[in-house]
Amino acid sequence: MSDFEVTVTDDGIGVVRPLDRLTMVSAKRFSGHVADLIGGGTSRIVVDLSGTGFVDSSGLGALIAGLKSARQAGGDLRLAAPTEQVTTILSLTNLDKVLRPRDSVESAF
Repeated sequence: MSDFEVTVTDDGIGVVRPLDRLTMVSAKRFSGHVADLIGGGTSRIVVDLSGTGFVDSSGLGALIAGLKSARQAGGDLRLAAPTEQVTTILSLTNLDKVLRPRDSVESAF
């Protein structure tokens, strides 16, 4: 099961960092972290994928659901520093057009 680091920056940006994988097993927990941030008033969220080696279709679905929730709350969800494997998956599914990856957490917003 994948673990997550969840923080809020001094600028009020939520950062969720999946450690290892974002899959069917961990997607529900990821969605819970995003919902907790939005529920707490943090609607600008960065998903730091620098430590994520694999994302499956459930993980992609959780990212899209998080994007929708963040936007409905007046914010946005952005990806930062995806690994090569994650970049490939985003490109193959054309989700890199919707979830445009940024180089770093700091440059995401």
